[in-house]
Amino acid sequence: MNKTIRRAAVFSLLLVLALLVRATWVQFYDGQALADNDKNRRKTIARYAYPLGDIIVGGEAVTGSERTGGGSDLKYRRTYKDGSLYSAVTGFTSQVYGSTQLEALYQDVLDGTDSRLSNPVDTLTGKHADPGDVITTIDPAVQKAAAEALGSKKGAAVAIDPRTGKILGMVSSPSYDPSKISGSGAADAKAWQELSADKDVPTLNRALKQALPPGSTFKLVVAAAALENGLYASVDERTDSPNPYLLPGTSTYLKNESVSAPCENASLRTALQYSCNNVFGKIAVDLGQDKIRAMADRFGFDDKKRDVPVRAAESVYPTGMDKAQTALSAIGQFDVTATPLQMAMVSATLANGGEQAAPHMVSEVTNADGDAVRSYPDSDTERVVSESTASQLRSAMETVVAKGTGTNAQISGATVGGKTGTAQHGENNSQTPYAWFTSYAKDDTSGKEVAVAVVVEQSDAARSEVSGNGLAAPVARAMMAAALRD
Repeated sequence: MNKTIRRAAVFSLLLVLALLVRATWVQFYDGQALADNDKNRRKTIARYAYPLGDIIVGGEAVTGSERTGGGSDLKYRRTYKDGSLYSAVTGFTSQVYGSTQLEALYQDVLDGTDSRLSNPVDTLTGKHADPGDVITTIDPAVQKAAAEALGSKKGAAVAIDPRTGKILGMVSSPSYDPSKISGSGAADAKAWQELSADKDVPTLNRALKQALPPGSTFKLVVAAAALENGLYASVDERTDSPNPYLLPGTSTYLKNESVSAPCENASLRTALQYSCNNVFGKIAVDLGQDKIRAMADRFGFDDKKRDVPVRAAESVYPTGMDKAQTALSAIGQFDVTATPLQMAMVSATLANGGEQAAPHMVSEVTNADGDAVRSYPDSDTERVVSESTASQLRSAMETVVAKGTGTNAQISGATVGGKTGTAQHGENNSQTPYAWFTSYAKDDTSGKEVAVAVVVEQSDAARSEVSGNGLAAPVARAMMAAALRD
């Protein structure tokens, strides 16, 4: 064989080997990637070829499946019971628009493709496994109370069991009905277009995904820092707080909402009762931003990976501030932001003696027979502040509700503590302020407890009537009362 033929043969062999390698790569690697691609129609057909498993609230399914009919190759579509009530919990799953929240996180369980659902015989024969269910920690009574109390107001609310971290209620308003976008028909497309065009973004879970200035509710974090760092020995010790307080390095005074409030050199209890800006601005400057940030982080701020199991937006305490900005951060302004979940965690931690239980809203994932394939037990708690600090702040919060700015949260037969907040919105506070309330309640007889945070972004109330006590506290009261009922 001459050299030319030999080289041609070797080259041809290399081409054949390259084709074999490429074919193997496509079949065993790219092929799986293509099969798993969300844009693969076959994957969508397979997902909706069978009824989906369910998301369970209070022992009952709030989801379902129904035959599509009409000769569609997508045989089943998702349905929702009280869809708008539970959309902040379930999210949606759509034949066209994908999945969100629990529907997305537990997609493999709900469509039966999770390997934990198959027995050895099913694996060998390729039989489709029966789907599993997702059991939530949500209390239907708390959820309904929150939705009814929020009504047409734009905002969100979260309720947590302080001892276990179980999320008992989570509502975002305005809401939407996931059933209207679960299919692939013209009506679903129209409903999706309307949702997408809505400036209020009903599909946004405001309880988890939107961090806003928390206003004076953040003063609880600053008060905790003052006690934990020994700046003041108790909530009843007088502070060194001129009124009004001149912001360092500026000619601007930090004033209080009420000119008649006894805020000059007020104790922490009085300062929380009347929400004295001067006291907390001065404390933040005296402590320095690093100590305030350290306390905020212990409560859960600046955590980019807060999963409940849905990933929550980060609540932020800023860095690189001057002293004037540090003072403003102490009243929940400047660049401080928090989600309702985060502010509920603050109250829950204080209610639980200074120990924080990780918040979660799924307790168990089961197979079709109801056997657990994964359980989410209540996690160990983490010490955030001392029992003494927690006890003193609870006492001060109870003063706020008994005779301060949070009287609308009072519940007969229960001990209630809380903190109001009214956060500025827009340049020079040109837009309607945000109304906040964070609180806890303990039944005087049973000892049952709950912590709640509420934010109202917008309502029909006149601007002069916007306050945490007027708008947010009644929502919190309704949720807490529902949670404490036997």
